[in-house]
Amino acid sequence: MTNERSRLPTDLLLLAGFCGFLFFFGLASFGLVGADEPRYAQVAREMFARHDWITPTLGGQPWLEKPVLYYWQTIIAYHLFGVSDWAARLASAVDAALMVAAVYFFLRRFRRGFELDGALITASAAGVIGFARSASTDMPLAAMFTIALLAWYAWRESGVKIYLAGFYVFLGLGALAKGPVAPFLAGAALVIFAALQRDARLIGRTLWIPGILLGCAVALPWYLAVQMRNPEFFRQFILEQNFARFGSNLYHHTQPFWFYLPVLLLGLMPWVVLIIAAVIEVLRAWCGEGRAIFQSEDALNVFLILWLVVPVAFFSISQSKLPGYILPALPAGTLLLAEYVRRHVVDEDSAPVWLTGLHAVLAASLIIPALMFHYLLLQHRFPWSAATGIACGIAAALAVGIVITVHRAAGLRWVRFVTLIPVVLALALLVRAGTPVLDATLSARPLAQEIARMETTPLPVAVFRASRETEYGLAFYRDQKIARYERGEIPEAQHLVVAPRGSQTEVAKRVVGRRVSYLGSFAPQNLDYFWVAAK
Repeated sequence: MTNERSRLPTDLLLLAGFCGFLFFFGLASFGLVGADEPRYAQVAREMFARHDWITPTLGGQPWLEKPVLYYWQTIIAYHLFGVSDWAARLASAVDAALMVAAVYFFLRRFRRGFELDGALITASAAGVIGFARSASTDMPLAAMFTIALLAWYAWRESGVKIYLAGFYVFLGLGALAKGPVAPFLAGAALVIFAALQRDARLIGRTLWIPGILLGCAVALPWYLAVQMRNPEFFRQFILEQNFARFGSNLYHHTQPFWFYLPVLLLGLMPWVVLIIAAVIEVLRAWCGEGRAIFQSEDALNVFLILWLVVPVAFFSISQSKLPGYILPALPAGTLLLAEYVRRHVVDEDSAPVWLTGLHAVLAASLIIPALMFHYLLLQHRFPWSAATGIACGIAAALAVGIVITVHRAAGLRWVRFVTLIPVVLALALLVRAGTPVLDATLSARPLAQEIARMETTPLPVAVFRASRETEYGLAFYRDQKIARYERGEIPEAQHLVVAPRGSQTEVAKRVVGRRVSYLGSFAPQNLDYFWVAAK
């Protein structure tokens, strides 16, 4: 016990270092990308500027597509550090770190000795790293959902009611992160778990009135307040953003039914091979032991499989699919792997060489796209050159090193550390060499900076036939509502307009009788910008 206590500071320092690098390092190295990142960041900025903690707005108008937890967290970040793109991403990075800490302390309490394995494996999953660096509502939901389910299982195993109270508190926060999907998915997983166990009383014990009241006290005040201020909230958020988004292709995010299978596999990289092995091993044990498995510590593995499967199955049925929807399932996969490592280390049973070899190849292969990212982003193809050969050689050396370490030296227990080597190297390469290209080609930040350097006085900005990503990005970086010519939003005052390269004639047709002057081009995104005289 004394030795385990003495390890705690070291473990926490290691976790702080890895989480600091994986989630926080280089957050400002590229601007906000896509349509959602700048849109969410701007909503939080407008709430911050108005000192309004209730109604999200975009361009001064209520924007009720998402609940408020991410905005609250980002308002606090803006207050502490000022408004910036990296501050807009801070909420997700902090939530990811909290999720990893929850995994660590859960395993420390219930699977002592393997807490660092589970925490580091969770922190280094590709999906966790990616969404921890994104200004979005996905990581806040995943973190709250993960902590809630860990708290529920802690209560199930220990009987301590404080864990059940935590379950309801974090479900309430999950509802504030992304709506009713958090309690629905949790409820579905728990009901199926109880049904497989043939223990209906488990659900009855879970429905603890003080806990339910506690969860409602966390979530309901904001829902009631926003509904009172915005009578259209129920229709826009509940009916359109939840039911219509699930049951129809209203928002044009249609994908095939199997879409989440490759998303899940990519999100669990570089651990996916070992996680598949862990799932197969649990299913075999489950089939052999039947209900008896629920009376042993292996019941956690069944719970984790349900946790992994339920979100993926639910969103596979949905007509609207985006990769971030199944982020809450990823920690279940990494925890399954931590349990797999624990079983094999305790039983002194190493994984087969072919399995760790395949794992090593996939883990080391992360180096290749990291080194080739510049070409992949600009040319949309994998270049075959001397540089590619060097990248493949480095990956091969890393793969051999991983296999030798696991099988000839340290054993399966060290798979977590040797796998982190290519993860850290790949991320460092992406941040240092890849993000400048990402910034130039996919973010509106350099375009906004170029326009600002050219202006003598700030002018209104409009877009014509430019992407939503450009429109929302400019809105955040210029902190102004961006008009769109196609919607008839042509400012009467002099203004700037951003349009695809070679669009000056078409812009002039939209503003007949007004002078249009070419100011410059932003070549990485094939955009021109023009000055348009007042009407």
